[in-house]
This record gives sequence, C-alpha cells and structure tokens, in this order.
Amino acid sequence: MVFEIRNKVALITGGAKGLGYNFAKALLSKGLKGVTLVDINENDGILAEKELNEIYGNDKALFVKCDITNYAEFEEAFQRTIKKFHQLDILANNAGVGFDGIWRKEIDVNIIGTINGFILGMDHYLNKYKSTNEGVIIATSSTAGLGGYAPWPVYSATKFAITGMVKSWGCQFHYQRTGVRVVEVCPCAIATDLLNTDAFSLSPLYEGSMETIKNEVEQVQKPEHVAGEMVKMVEDAPNGSIWVVEAGEPAFEFSLPKREIFKKE
Repeated sequence: MVFEIRNKVALITGGAKGLGYNFAKALLSKGLKGVTLVDINENDGILAEKELNEIYGNDKALFVKCDITNYAEFEEAFQRTIKKFHQLDILANNAGVGFDGIWRKEIDVNIIGTINGFILGMDHYLNKYKSTNEGVIIATSSTAGLGGYAPWPVYSATKFAITGMVKSWGCQFHYQRTGVRVVEVCPCAIATDLLNTDAFSLSPLYEGSMETIKNEVEQVQKPEHVAGEMVKMVEDAPNGSIWVVEAGEPAFEFSLPKREIFKKE
C-alpha cells in the first residue's frame, strides 16, 4: 500500500537549504500538512520558513534552529513540531557535513546527529504521534557509503555508518514494535553548498586521489531531482531498503549480499 503524504507532517534536518529544503518543497507539493525545518543556520532557516509559507500557505513551515548533535536541542525540535502540528509522520535524517578537513565535525553530525534522530524518531515521537498506522524515516547517505572514496575516507566511513543504522533499525523487529518504516537514499554528488568548502580533505596528500572518483564528480545532479526520488521512496520503498540516485536518473535499489554466500565449504 502506498504511504499517503497528504495531511502528513515531516521534520527535516538540514532543511534550510539544498537537498533538505527541496525535499520539503517536494513533500508540500504533494499535500503535506506541515514541515519542520531543522538547521544550525538561523538566517537560511528563517528565510526558508518564510518562502515555504508564502508558496504553500501560512503555517505550513516551522523553522527550529538546532544542533542535532545535542540530544536535548534535537528533542526540543520534535516537541515544537508536536506542539504546532499535533502529529509527526515523516523524519528526514538528512543533515550532513562533507569533506575530511573537518572530520571531527563530520563524525559528530553524520553519525551522532543521525543516531539522535533515529532514537528520537523511532522510540519517542513517530511511534507515538504518527497520524496513521505507519511512519517513515528516510536517512540521507551517499554512494560514498556503499563503495568508499579515496579522497574522503572519514566521510565515507560516516556514510557507511548510516547504512548500518538503516539495516539495523529497518528490520522487522523494530517495524513491528514502532510501525516506523526506514529507508536510505544514497545520492551521487549533488549541486549544493556541501561541495563548497575549504576543508576539502585530510591534507594535500589526498587530493591526488580525486581522479579515482572522476565519474561521480562529473555526474553532479540537481537537488530537486534527488528530492523527487526521495518522495517516491517515502511513498512505497520497502523497510530497510537502500536506494541510489545518480546522474539525474531514476533511483534504483541497491542490495547488500548476505555474508553466508561467500563462505567456503
């Protein structure tokens, strides 16, 4: 059965710009009741809230300034969502930091922040405040989290971690106890501010390895396209599934092989 987005409420981390903002727009265009934009950047967040309310109607969007690595701050964003919209059906664990020159921050945001979102969403809010019998968490990873990238080993490691979260929280045991379906999106490069940084790699020693991912870099795609594919995943992607979006083409499902098939008899 297709998950109906109309009249649902979403909370999107990293929602002030880029992929998160475009995902909010894509959901609102499908009749979403309301969306909370969670972001550390206050100026962009205020502007995004204003723009979405102008386009889709008053009180459709709420901005909450939040550091998702701070559990208490993140929980307040959930609480404010419930206070305003009285329900929560979709969580986009989308916020991310790119490139290894700031690798400690990468780990904090991409791993700790995403874990905070899963715990708050699965165990405390979506399971209790979803308006129908199913909620959805969609987590933004990367193709770097499926194969590894030589220029950014730490970034790749944080995205592999998200795959582990999705395969663990997105199992039948957790679905039965919470009614929350879990999906992962792994885009190739997207034209967002994530690509604009001085903290490009661990050191100049790593920058010569860019040739190894030349194909991925040349396939930079629009955030609007990835957001549209994410909407389809929210609607009907199976629990625990992983989806790749690259080169502006339709998403395709990626499957991890069972380790037992490699066992030598």
